[in-house]
Amino acid sequence: MSAQAYLQDAIATLTRLAESQREPLSRAADLLVETIRNSGAIFSFGASHSFILTEELVYRTGGLMLINPIHPHGMNLFVRPMTLTSELERVPGLGRVLFDGSPARKGDVVLIASTSGRNPVVIDLALRASEKGVRRVGITSLAYAQSVTSRHASGKKLHELCDVVLDNGAPAGDACVRVPGVAQPVGPLSTVTGCALVNALVAEVVSRLAASGIEPPVYMSANLDGGDAYNARQLARCRDRVHYL
Repeated sequence: MSAQAYLQDAIATLTRLAESQREPLSRAADLLVETIRNSGAIFSFGASHSFILTEELVYRTGGLMLINPIHPHGMNLFVRPMTLTSELERVPGLGRVLFDGSPARKGDVVLIASTSGRNPVVIDLALRASEKGVRRVGITSLAYAQSVTSRHASGKKLHELCDVVLDNGAPAGDACVRVPGVAQPVGPLSTVTGCALVNALVAEVVSRLAASGIEPPVYMSANLDGGDAYNARQLARCRDRVHYL
């Protein structure tokens, strides 16, 4: 049954990542905790479906208030035609423009998600972040990246330009279930595994901050009684590092 095949593959991949990504998650948590202790901000970017990871992190119940989106203008599902998303992520220099339009500064951290890691928008954004002294955490598929060539003039891919790389474990092409008589596999893995990785990262960061005596600014659900008042108090403490309000 193909439904079970997908679920089993997702579970197996997450099980592998729980071990293989233990050390990269720890190093990524080190960067975020250091940034927060030094009164820095955290940013997140991804083009097309990779922006789902940013949407999962920002203004999210149980999420860090300090994670700010860098919006992939023209590269999400709000644009028409949707094929434009694939065209724009290949435009040289656009990533630099998007990064320069953010308030990210030296000492901050940016999370950059791209499953293939080959397109110019994420590569240019990573290069510009490096030039500005902003550290980079990449979320990508190493199997995918290593199976394709770069579309950037430098010949680089995202995983080669980051301080820490989290491997989402997706196969080349992302989809993991083969259906008899259908040439193209179905069931992409990168959203499931990518969201799991970034939420695991947040959990680790919050745990380390709390253990060191720092109250982590975390969102409570606005649908719980008292949620609005709690969130307002937390936001007041860190308003200078929250750039999306």
